[in-house]
Amino acid sequence: MNAIPVTILTGFLGSGKTTLLNRILKERHGQRIAVIENEFGEAGIDNELLVQEDGERIVEMNNGCICCTVRDDLIRILGELHARRQAGSLAFDRVIIETTGLADPSPVAQTFFVDEGIGRHYLLDAVVTTVDARHAARQLDEHHEAQEQVGFADRILITKTDVAEPGEVEALRRRLVRMNPRARIGEAHHGRTSIDDLLDIRGFNLNAVLDIDPDFLIDVEHEHDDDVTSFVFRETRPLDLDRLEEFLAAAVQVYGPQLMRYKGILEIQDVDRQVVFQGVHMLMGSDLGAPWKPDEPRESRLVFIGRNLPRGILMKGLSGCVADTATAAAGGRSS
Repeated sequence: MNAIPVTILTGFLGSGKTTLLNRILKERHGQRIAVIENEFGEAGIDNELLVQEDGERIVEMNNGCICCTVRDDLIRILGELHARRQAGSLAFDRVIIETTGLADPSPVAQTFFVDEGIGRHYLLDAVVTTVDARHAARQLDEHHEAQEQVGFADRILITKTDVAEPGEVEALRRRLVRMNPRARIGEAHHGRTSIDDLLDIRGFNLNAVLDIDPDFLIDVEHEHDDDVTSFVFRETRPLDLDRLEEFLAAAVQVYGPQLMRYKGILEIQDVDRQVVFQGVHMLMGSDLGAPWKPDEPRESRLVFIGRNLPRGILMKGLSGCVADTATAAAGGRSS
């Protein structure tokens, strides 16, 4: 009865997980939520996009895939959170784990059953999966992780229906039902959905999961495809918005199918706020973010995740978007 409920929020790259998580954090449900947030690659962006108010919500950032290379970190963080809660130094009512879009959720869920300490203090409430209506058909065809995310879901939320054809959405819904008939399927519009249908639903059924994966409780190795890589473009000088949009529009026309996800926070010339930029394959967009703080270093950071990415071409093109053309040839830094 005293176990801390945990929700695993998963979904393929660009499917709207962080948007949904922000919606949950903003909702007036009266609960304090600890967030463990994970991204694929060495530099994180999502933790800076999450709502955080007066220390009530915390974000632990882990680089790598939460389902393999940092699984020990997941166990450690959950243990530390419980210890701080017991000591009275941190108050929270529940935990949400947002996995990287390339994560198989099975090993994450497995943690709550194979680690005695974690299983004693935490209750896996549900696996919630977001599915991008526009790109899901191809993602499910090409990526084992996308299939696993759907297969292990207790709740499935179809996102981005506003940019998909009605026929696409219905075909996707039928496919999802075939893949996972036990999961309730709904929609999330820009993160808006019924919170009551996501939290405290006691949706995770171990017996049902064992029917899907009889080896669920056996610790197995997990690897990503070697051609999926990530890199980061960094630049401390302001970027020219028109030049940047022109370059990225041309780049996605050529390399869009390879660009699984690209997102970042940009410093744009003559704009006193952060510009939040996000894209999936051929679709991209930007919005004004938080104002730059007076003592905050202003730096543009763009994270790219994809298959066989033309890193050199993208880095050179982005370097050419520096607002001061006289120094543009100096280029940005990558990692």
